[in-house]
Amino acid sequence: MADKPFRIFVVEDNEWYSKLLVHTLSLNPDYEIRSFRNAAEFLSALNESPDVVTLDYRLPDLSGLEVLKRIKDANSEIQVILVSEQADTDMVVTLLRHGAYDYITKSNDIRDRLLNTIQNIRNGIGLKNEISSLRMEVQQKYSFRQIILGESQAIKGVFGLIEKAANTNITVIISGETGTGKELVAKAIHYNSKRKDKQFVAVNVPAIPSELIESELFGHEKGAFTGASFRRIGRFEEADGGTLFLDEIGEMELSLQSKLLRVLQEKEIVRIGSNKPIPADCRIIAATNKNLREEVRKGRFREDLFYRLLGLPIDLPPLRERASDVLILAHHFIREFCSENNLPQKKLSVQAQKKLMNYHFPGNIRELKSFMELAATLSAGDEIDTPDINIDTADTAIISPGQELTLREFEMKIIKSTLRHCNNDISLAAKKLDIGVSTIYRLLKLERDADSLES
Repeated sequence: MADKPFRIFVVEDNEWYSKLLVHTLSLNPDYEIRSFRNAAEFLSALNESPDVVTLDYRLPDLSGLEVLKRIKDANSEIQVILVSEQADTDMVVTLLRHGAYDYITKSNDIRDRLLNTIQNIRNGIGLKNEISSLRMEVQQKYSFRQIILGESQAIKGVFGLIEKAANTNITVIISGETGTGKELVAKAIHYNSKRKDKQFVAVNVPAIPSELIESELFGHEKGAFTGASFRRIGRFEEADGGTLFLDEIGEMELSLQSKLLRVLQEKEIVRIGSNKPIPADCRIIAATNKNLREEVRKGRFREDLFYRLLGLPIDLPPLRERASDVLILAHHFIREFCSENNLPQKKLSVQAQKKLMNYHFPGNIRELKSFMELAATLSAGDEIDTPDINIDTADTAIISPGQELTLREFEMKIIKSTLRHCNNDISLAAKKLDIGVSTIYRLLKLERDADSLES
């Protein structure tokens, strides 16, 4: 506001009252004041876009209501304060309905009231500009071609789907392993869509206790249940006009799935303890690290909800399928971390790059980011070398370049690698590999038997 003067136009046909208003407002050196004696004179200068207009309701050539309408048609951001000798309730209501900020009668306390009203307008404009600036920063932050980095064909395909999703209101379901950036993609879609000026509301489904999730999503009325001491607005209402992101939706209990399905079908919610439906105008983006088709087949996810959510599917590739992006991302994370922590910029040695390229990153991008931040912290000079990258040598690539394996040997390498990352929990490894526990036991036994014969 210091760079641009706060401009106020005073439109008043009474010469004495015009001088009073101009004098009162001129006491603040931050205000730039101009006065006009009739509507025609003022309207000819309207293209100069003042911040505030004080407008006499009774002008010699046009009524205050007509001038107000012309101001709002020309620039709805201009705030208008009507000034009149008398207060007519019906007239005030009409003026406010047409966009007037306030209505002030010509009385002894007009100076204080006028100054307070204009200060409130000024504070509001400042806050609005700040919010607009923050929104612009957020939109730039989530410009997906800047934050979702990579040149691999796999990620270029994702870019195309994000762009299609952002240009429509279609429901999106994002699938991918943990750490592949599902929420980042959801935000990129929202902040590049027509809903970008409204809320992006994220709900981590498994993180909310089952007895609270319904209230969290749909809200509740005061007294709806023990402990409900006040009305709560749910996440659907909070996301009105914006986007509701349901993370790890595959963990949602079946009983809640049916209620979610009804909301998606009817486009309305009902708070717990109420019978009154409330319109639910929010875009749904869901994410999962599970194969929902398989969950449907096993009876753990409703088929009708699955098809209601399906919309546009975006499958995020794991980092091991984006080998050409590993070093691009690694350098980005190093630059970002060094900049945020006032460290000198560092580069990766050739050997450090090879070490990264020979690792299969079960934790995906999130794991790579952690490695790079730790490496930038541990490295002594301006170069990050292999000892600074805290990767277990047992976790190098499953197949080394040029290595030839039988199918059985390849299977065993995958199983052993998965077991290491599951702390030798065979049940968890079987689940991740989508094979039976007995298969892992059988293959491990075959390998032990083969080792025994060789020895």
